[in-house]
Formats: sequence, structure tokens, C-alpha cells
Amino acid sequence: MKKAELVFVPTPAAGHCISAIEFAKRLIHTDDRFSVTILQMPSLLNPHSDIYNKSLLASETRLHLIDLPPIDHPPPHDLFLKSAEHYILLFIESYIPHVKDAITHLMSSRSSPDSVPLAGLVLDFFCLPMIDVANQLGLPSYLYLTSGAGFLGLMLSLPTRHSQIGTEFEDSDPDLDLPSFVNPVPVRVLPEVVSNKHGGYAAFIKFAQRFKEAKAIIVNTFSELEPYAVESFADGQTPPVYTVGPVLDLGGQAHSGSDRVDRSKIMGWLDAQPESYVVFLCFGSIGAFDAPQVREIALGLERSGHRFLWALRLPGPDGKLGGSSDGTELSEILPEGFLDRIGERGMICGWAPQMEVLAHKAIGGFVSHCGWNSILESIWNSVPMATWPMYAEQQLNAFGLVKELGLAVELRLDYRQSGGEVVVAEEIDGAIRCVMEHDSMVRKKVKEMGEMSRRAVMEGGSSSNSLGRLIADIIPID
Repeated sequence: MKKAELVFVPTPAAGHCISAIEFAKRLIHTDDRFSVTILQMPSLLNPHSDIYNKSLLASETRLHLIDLPPIDHPPPHDLFLKSAEHYILLFIESYIPHVKDAITHLMSSRSSPDSVPLAGLVLDFFCLPMIDVANQLGLPSYLYLTSGAGFLGLMLSLPTRHSQIGTEFEDSDPDLDLPSFVNPVPVRVLPEVVSNKHGGYAAFIKFAQRFKEAKAIIVNTFSELEPYAVESFADGQTPPVYTVGPVLDLGGQAHSGSDRVDRSKIMGWLDAQPESYVVFLCFGSIGAFDAPQVREIALGLERSGHRFLWALRLPGPDGKLGGSSDGTELSEILPEGFLDRIGERGMICGWAPQMEVLAHKAIGGFVSHCGWNSILESIWNSVPMATWPMYAEQQLNAFGLVKELGLAVELRLDYRQSGGEVVVAEEIDGAIRCVMEHDSMVRKKVKEMGEMSRRAVMEGGSSSNSLGRLIADIIPID
């Protein structure tokens, strides 16, 4: 039986790494001819995520992880504050020698006739500069996209627009006609990086220009969710696109001992709530609000009258985003008397086991930053969303959910974490009331799509079949 090993190179950020690891597990569980080696760079933001990644691999005998050594001269941190994408490009490019050395060593250790050959590299889109390594070593490259098909359509279109115009987007530019969207897309919902004049736009274009160099593109979506986008790639100019989602960490393991304590408190509180009566607010691993916005959210929750679970993160004292809220700080930033008035109707935490929370019967709605993993988790659990995008491609995701798919309630589509705007309590209250309506069309659609998402990954489902075609691409029948 012909066997094959793949080398995965994920971006060292939680949403990218976890998705890549879960896809690698899906692949080896589907076909026992595969083994996978993951090359792990040190985490860009959270050093604890490296430990978490190892815990995901603990029981997998055909999935191995190699820690790459730190680089001597990482890009300066102030560059990250000007443009995360420019920083990431330089960081990834600086790892090209380490990645080449690691793969060369793997190939030399598999030189005997009975050893398992390397069949290719599976690269996150931020790691596409590693295509040069694959080419030098005579290996094919596969792109694994942790975002959706709508975003893929944008990335495939950017090089053409750049060749014609060659400069950053402006908010005053006309709406964009993208093949992966039915409706014209406002520039305000494109990733903020396309307007970044501090190296961000140039870096993003460099990533986009490599997409079509991949032998195939693997997308964490399913055809029933984004049918129009998926069909748009059958244009004869795009590499084969395989939809293999939803790829999710269904275990939703806690990251640390303190997280496990929080989990016990959270799940105990949810167990005491009526079915579908709680709205869950969570904004990702680095989504944070300053004090004025926190107060408006609190007032909006109070006005709505709904029970709530709120994962609250505040900017850290050094300006870094995503610090967990601390009980001693809450009384200083929340409206006076808020905690007393709310009582047992609400719970505020710094971290929450998101997948487990969304699966709980008490949850009736989700105010989300619209990260792609969060969207898939919400759909999987048939929980309607209210959109509050913050960074990266989340505004485009929110636009797609509301305007294209009808799977979410619009709170905001074009909010940007860096913009300094404060969303007022009245808007928050209105969106919460809307997303918590028990007989809404959005809730009905999300329930139907949730059932489709589960069928897609079952044997005979659209994503299961697509994965089978991908496997046949990687290991052709002799």
C-alpha cells in the first residue's frame, strides 16, 4: 500500500494552528496511508498556545510536531503595531532557512526504499513564501485556508486589481465586484490591511500573488454554506479548490489549570439557566475593548433584559490587546452598581470554552467578532449571531453572513478595533433583542445550516467527498 507524509507549516497564531492541526487529524483518520509532520514556529502572541497545540497531538501516533528554533533577529515589535501583516511577512520569511533545514533533514532520514516519502507541503496562507522551499526541494505545495471561500475570492482578485491600480484602497473607492460575492462589496468591509500605507498593503499583495502557485487550495468551509463563492472558482484559472469544512476542535480543551477552574464555574452557571435564554458575548483571543466601550456594552445588556455570559478582555497596561478581565478591575470600568443590579442574571469571565459554551442548551444567541472559526462553531451548534467584527477579514465575514447568507443579525459590519469608535448601548440592546428572537428567520436558517454542516463531514457528505478527491490528488492511483 502506497503511503505518504505531508509537512504542515501553519502560521503560529491560535486560530491558524488549531485549525491546521484539526485538519491534519481529519486527514490521517480518514486515510491510514497518511502521516503528518507539523513544523511549529514560536507563537506570535500567546506562548501558552504552543503547549495547547501539543495537547491536541497527544494521542496521535501518525502526527508529529517539530519545534523550530527561535530566530536571532525577529522583526521589531513596533512594526507589528503599524501593520501586523507586514510583521508576519518578515517573521515568516526569516524562518525560510529553518523550514528548509527541517524538511531537508526529514527527506534525508527517509531515503531508504521502504521509508514513507514526503508528498508535499501544506501551507497556511501567511506561510506561502515557503513555496520557494517546496520548489527547491521538488515538492508540491497545497494551501490550507483557515478562512472562508468569500475571502478566498478576494485574495484571488487582489493581484489583478494591483496590476491595474497599484496602490492601497481608500474608503471613498467604489464598491468592489468580487466573483465570490453576489452583492457589490463596500471597501469599508474589506480587511483593514488593504488600506494600510505602512507596508501592510504591500505585504498582503505578496501573499495574494502566491495563491495560484499552489497545486491545490484547501478551504475550511462547506459548499452548502458558500455555494456561490465555491462555484466561482471553476473558472479554469484557479487551482483546484477542495472544501473540507467545518474543521473544528470539537473537544475545546482548556488551555491551563486556571482555565479549567473558570470552565467549571461557567458550565455550572449555564446549567442553571433556561434553554435558549442566554446571549453569549465573545470577541476572540485578541479582541479587547477600552473602558468607554465596556460601559456601553454593560448598559446595552442591562437594557435588553436578557441573561448573558460575557467573555470580557481589556487592553493590557502595555497597550497589547487581549488581556483577560480581572475581577478587581471590573468595578472600576463597569457602570456604577451594574454588578449588583444584574445579580445572577449575568456572568462575566475573562476566558470561556467557546465551543462548549455554544453547544450548551442555554445559549440562544452569540454576539461575535466573526472570526471564521467562531462562525463555523456557531453554525455547527445552530446558534444565530449578531455581528461585531474587529480585525483581519472579520468585516468581510460579517458582510457575507448578513448580506449574502442571511445567517446573522447586523450589529455592525464595518467596526474596526483600531478605529476608536464607540458603539452605543441602544444599538447593542437592539441587536441582542433581535438575535434572541425565538421565531426569527435568521434562527430558522442557522438551524438548517447547522444540520447541513454536520451532514457535510459525514460519509457521503459534500466535504467528505471533497476530501476524498483531495486525497486522490495527493496520492494518485497507479
